[in-house]
Amino acid sequence: MAKRDYYEVLGVSKSASKDEIKKAYRKLSKKYHPDINKEEGSDEKFKEISEAYEVLSDENKRAQYDQFGHSGPQGGFGQGFGGQDFSGFGGGGFEDIFSQFFGGAQRQRDPNAPRRGDDLQYTMTVTFDEAVFGTKKEISIRKEVTCHTCDGEGAKPGTKKKTCSYCHGAGHVSVEQNTILGRVRTEKVCPECNGTGEEFEEPCPTCHGKGTELKNVKLEVTVPEGVDNDQQIRLAGQGGPGENGGPAGDLFVIFRVQSSDKFTREGDDILYNHNISFAQAALGDEVKIPTLKGHVMLTVPEGTQTGKQFRLKGKGIKNVHGYGYGDLFVNIRVQTPTGLNERQRELLKEFAEISGETVNEQPSNFKDKARRFFKGE
Repeated sequence: MAKRDYYEVLGVSKSASKDEIKKAYRKLSKKYHPDINKEEGSDEKFKEISEAYEVLSDENKRAQYDQFGHSGPQGGFGQGFGGQDFSGFGGGGFEDIFSQFFGGAQRQRDPNAPRRGDDLQYTMTVTFDEAVFGTKKEISIRKEVTCHTCDGEGAKPGTKKKTCSYCHGAGHVSVEQNTILGRVRTEKVCPECNGTGEEFEEPCPTCHGKGTELKNVKLEVTVPEGVDNDQQIRLAGQGGPGENGGPAGDLFVIFRVQSSDKFTREGDDILYNHNISFAQAALGDEVKIPTLKGHVMLTVPEGTQTGKQFRLKGKGIKNVHGYGYGDLFVNIRVQTPTGLNERQRELLKEFAEISGETVNEQPSNFKDKARRFFKGE
């Protein structure tokens, strides 16, 4: 298939300035970059745009293209060395041939292509109640943001950019290397302008040409109802800023939930230990049990033993994904009475006798122990 006219590909006129060509390329590359556009055919479209920009952004190549068209003075643009087509080796020119033989690095990414910003992470500590019921909290994070002085341009306001003196605006430089296949010339991204082909007359005094600055940013975070320890939420677009018009990264908030002094959490279920007396366990009773939302009455049947567990369905924590509520499990612990008075002792002895038990009561203090010793008991 015949190649489209490069000016048509970028949507600019043949008299377009270098800045107009660059702006058109950035706009189209952002739209069709494979990291952003997942539609079928976007890869090929992006390659076509990159090829057009590579020629039209270079003064010498553009002049040759304007005179000879796609055929070029040496037999064609985008055909590798001497017009030879190396597409059989992946379409990347002679540099990709080395990859075939030696497993070399992947082709360098276009430095002017849009790039997504970095993802960031923040750890938030919340109380047990805040995690159970949800809340809103303000956080402060330190991150890179667009420079307020130059609005991300990198140049001092009022000054202009100029053609890079190192690569003369090409954005890349030629490097010759001795290899086992002979002396090979390759193109590398310009180390001075990082491939933009431009440098500043004066860099921004705030960001020193970087285009971003480090600042403390306050954000409101919605803590989801029912969130558990180590779970996280994503705040889209709140990460690091993108480059060359690319989208910002995301901020991931990881939760650390403090323990409760009353309940023990196991997923969406909660456990509560409740103490009852010997009499309550033996005779049965109705006891007041705390829940996440007030108190409820629980019937303890007569003869309840230590370790008995009661389940209060739906009295647990709301599932963070909306799948109903967990349960509240009440663990019963029977307390043995201490510090008995004489009347209580007599009643317990009587109870033991009626039950057919023989209890060898142990002395509770030194006086009782001495009395029993001298009586031979």
